[in-house]
Amino acid sequence: MNVGRYNLLAVNADAKTSKGTGMGYLTGILYLTPADGSGWNVCQFATEGCKASCLNTAGRGVQNSVQRGRLRKTRLLFEQRGEFERQLAADIAKLARYARRLGLTPLVRLNGTSDLPWHRMRFQGYASPMEAFPGIQFYDYTKDPLRMVERLPGNYDLTFSRSESNDLAADRIVASGLGRVAVVFADAIPNTFRGMPVVNGDTSDVRVQDARGVWVGLKAKGRAKRDRSGFVIRNQEGN
Repeated sequence: MNVGRYNLLAVNADAKTSKGTGMGYLTGILYLTPADGSGWNVCQFATEGCKASCLNTAGRGVQNSVQRGRLRKTRLLFEQRGEFERQLAADIAKLARYARRLGLTPLVRLNGTSDLPWHRMRFQGYASPMEAFPGIQFYDYTKDPLRMVERLPGNYDLTFSRSESNDLAADRIVASGLGRVAVVFADAIPNTFRGMPVVNGDTSDVRVQDARGVWVGLKAKGRAKRDRSGFVIRNQEGN
């Protein structure tokens, strides 16, 4: 599918997001330089295991041109905020037009390789990008447990991400039905984990269709396959 050129959003840029098209969605993702690799920390809750296993270098991310592009976007966000907002607004509007022309629902994920509180970041005179585009469904993953209990915009869906140091919060979120939690497995994705159901998160990135109170199982990819920090679950421990 030829999705055209976008300044900031990567549209159906990998196999996982492309699978969403068959489910009726067209996905645009913003990829920044993760953690503090740009000089600005865009992942306040990143752990050592998370940094070592980051998907930033997965797939096309290994290419120097891709890394330079992500650094350019990050610098634009922090050094030329007005221009960043203008380009992002144009990309979201273009994505929405194209998706609807195809009969698809547009999805926007602003934290592809970051963990910024976009719902609290003013955007072109609005309280957030979500308020600026009320007809667009936004979604993200986060390691901030407090964000999971915040009053979020109605068009913003969050999935909590388990790491080697937030097990307590992850277990509580799933057990209470407060939300869903993404967890990375070294081996096959199980049907249950710690007594709770697991949905296969690798079938697509359309998290907005997942129930609450479940684990979202992801298979370790790239550098995550070598993880020994506890970020990646091995031998389905905890089952």
